[in-house]
Amino acid sequence: MGCQHAWNRVLKKLPQTALQQALGVFWNTGYSGASLDSIATAAGMNRPSLYAAFGDKHALYIKALEQYWAFADAAMHEALKDTELTLSQALMRFYEGQLSIYFSGDGQPRGCFAIGTATTEAVADSEIREDLSERLSRLDADLETRLQVAINAGELKSDADPAALAVLASSLLHSISIRARAGKSRAELTELARNAVNVICG
Repeated sequence: MGCQHAWNRVLKKLPQTALQQALGVFWNTGYSGASLDSIATAAGMNRPSLYAAFGDKHALYIKALEQYWAFADAAMHEALKDTELTLSQALMRFYEGQLSIYFSGDGQPRGCFAIGTATTEAVADSEIREDLSERLSRLDADLETRLQVAINAGELKSDADPAALAVLASSLLHSISIRARAGKSRAELTELARNAVNVICG
């Protein structure tokens, strides 16, 4: 009985520890490049323990992707829903928050976990494709809502198209992610974001 209780305590801790390590492995190598052995090694666990906690590699990746979305969404909402910020300030905080995530690893910047890994797997995996599509649409909608607030407040022209500007703003974020993985510096990408924000708010 005591062994079972001890194992249950271990299982409760696995999602918090192994998931972070798995996310890091997937982020660095992509889904196809990651193996359960490499994930188990990074997590300091064995494969049976990973299977017991998450199931197969695909299920583990989905959980890691969900964790990333939760973290990234929190940073986005903090910027976009702060009513004390001007549109320009909100957008810059939005981009800077994501840049902090993109440059959070050791060594080469990894960009956005979803853009760097899910876009590749979405071609053949309907579950990942549907999740990615939904998340991108949600990002566009959140940006559109913030842009509409700016229009209502007179920060943008009354005839500005918030939906079109939202897609422009989200597309810039995806470009920044790719450029980060390609080795562009954070200073360069911050300047790119600032110039684009000036265009959007102009």
